[in-house]
Amino acid sequence: MNGTTKKGGTYLKNKSDEKPSEKQLIKLRDYKVVKANNLIQKSRFELSLQEQKIVLYLISKIKPDDEEFKEHTFKIQDFCKVCGIDYDNGKNYKNIKDTIKKLADKSLWVKVGNKEILLRWINEAEINDLSGTIMLKIHEKMKPYLLQLQKHFTEYELLYTLAMKSQYSIRIYELLKSYGNLYIVTFDIEGLKRMLSAENYKLYGDFKRKVLDISLQEINELSDIKVTYETIKEGRKFIKLKFLISLKKDFSERIQTWQRINEIISPPKDFEDLERHLLGRDNEAAATREEKEEEECMN
Repeated sequence: MNGTTKKGGTYLKNKSDEKPSEKQLIKLRDYKVVKANNLIQKSRFELSLQEQKIVLYLISKIKPDDEEFKEHTFKIQDFCKVCGIDYDNGKNYKNIKDTIKKLADKSLWVKVGNKEILLRWINEAEINDLSGTIMLKIHEKMKPYLLQLQKHFTEYELLYTLAMKSQYSIRIYELLKSYGNLYIVTFDIEGLKRMLSAENYKLYGDFKRKVLDISLQEINELSDIKVTYETIKEGRKFIKLKFLISLKKDFSERIQTWQRINEIISPPKDFEDLERHLLGRDNEAAATREEKEEEECMN
């Protein structure tokens, strides 16, 4: 990551020849992903796990006041460290370069009214082999779904996706998060398969075993929500899934979640810094909620 980036009022300066500090990595992992609900709930796309993480990493760099997409240049090494990838492994380095090339060619369908619009994730991509950096820019037609969002959007922490190993886990997680005001969400099974690009699992048993069960285990262990589901049958056929969603409100439960994430993507020594950082952020969020509640009572 070259130049200077700003997040939450803090500037992080990263020179191209410097390794990011652990404190910088903690801040990077705490970046927010913000998407319009339509982009989550009414889109169809197929991205690998690595492709999804690159897209989310890029989206997390968008600032609330951005009016245009900017070029973002970052070191492959930085991305690997944030995501807990062994950046000294030459094969992983090459895989990320290959992933960028594939991502630049991929598109997604978004349903708008009675029509579907074909969009691309990335408008520009450059890889500098000499400096080990990548420059990416999100496609301009994604602006209505990622910039200047005032309502009907979903926000979640990048941290909660970084340790996930299934490509379906991230997609199901953000789908469920997008219905954050609901505790119960029902999906048609075939419709959910299409959204996940998992139509190849023809039998419900295969879909349950290879998609649902793995994804929900990761979501429950590695995210800020807890999820269970029930099947709805029509005759002898499973036709719908009813998801029951709850937020992890108990602080000790969230600490355990952060520790599990950290064990997967960081050396053990980082956890104390991560815990202190998240505890401080959690206290700030609680104070903000109290202020809003007081204002509402006064009004």
